[in-house]
This record gives sequence, structure tokens and C-alpha cells, in this order.
Amino acid sequence: MKILVINGPNMNMLGKREKRLYGEKTLSDLEDAVFEEAKRLGIETEFFQTNYEGAIVEKIQQADSVFDGIILNPAGYTHTSVAIRDAIASVDVPVVEVHITNIFAREDFRSKSVTGGAAKGVIAGLGIYGYVLALKFFADIFSS
Repeated sequence: MKILVINGPNMNMLGKREKRLYGEKTLSDLEDAVFEEAKRLGIETEFFQTNYEGAIVEKIQQADSVFDGIILNPAGYTHTSVAIRDAIASVDVPVVEVHITNIFAREDFRSKSVTGGAAKGVIAGLGIYGYVLALKFFADIFSS
């Protein structure tokens, strides 16, 4: 099984940005945690981070028939990107949207996920552990 992990804008700033919200963990720490769990579960993972909306759209489209699932944190694009939502809806790869913070407990504009409606599910507010849970979800649905 192959899972693609896509992180959107400013996720490369984890560990530096808004530590009171996002904590001390870096993007590298997040990837290490996912990689370790993936290794334990026998899952191959690939990581991709970009600050550009179109690059996320292209990566999702390229994942079709290559990956078994996508863990996606569209970050700020969660609340605005119809293009990413349409990309999710256009592929036959299940997507789990993940957010480090609880987007429903933050500013009003963050409580709406444009992209989440096209995803298989959404995990929010559990820190980087949400990515591990998404990985376990994929392991469970593909082992059945």
C-alpha cells in the first residue's frame, strides 16, 4: 500500500510559526512520526509540501492510480480552494483531510472547510497524531 501525504502552505514553518497553536514539532518531526507508523504497518509513504495551490491540485491528480490513499492538509487553502476540492473529487483515491489544530475552535472563517466535503473524512485538533490516525485508517480499510 502507498499513501501520499500532502501538506499545504506554511506547513514548512511548523516549529517556528504560532507555537501556541501548532507546538514545537517541525514538519520533519511530523514526517518522522508518520514514517515510523507507516513502517510498523508495512505502508509505503511519500511526502510533499508546497505553498502553491496549483501544485497541490497537480499532485492530487498525479496520485490517481499511483497511490492507495492521500493524507491532505490543505492548510490555509482549506477555507478557500474550490480547485483543490474539485481535484479531490476528480480522482479515485480516497483522501483524509487532517488539521493539526481544531479548525472549528478557531476564527470563524476557519470553521468552514471547502475541501473537506470532498474528502472521505476529516481529522482536526489532534496535533500531528491526526496524521498517524489517518494512516491507521487507511491500514484498516485496505486490510478488510
